[in-house]
Amino acid sequence: MQVSYDPRADALYIRFRDAKVDESDEVSTGVVVDYDRKGKPIGVEVLDASRLFGSRPNLQVELVPPVTVKR
Repeated sequence: MQVSYDPRADALYIRFRDAKVDESDEVSTGVVVDYDRKGKPIGVEVLDASRLFGSRPNLQVELVPPVTVKR
């Protein structure tokens, strides 16, 4: 996973994995999810990030292992 912030664009991008973007969808105002050709998420872009996170975004990410549910 890679997290980057562009202060000129005031955009925060969280990339889950390297893949070519096939489609993008604005899921909420200023939040865009990029998908690969199979419809799996590649990354999330947050526009106007300073409005949401403050003037100096400080992002903490906690990685949680996937949970398998047996039926």
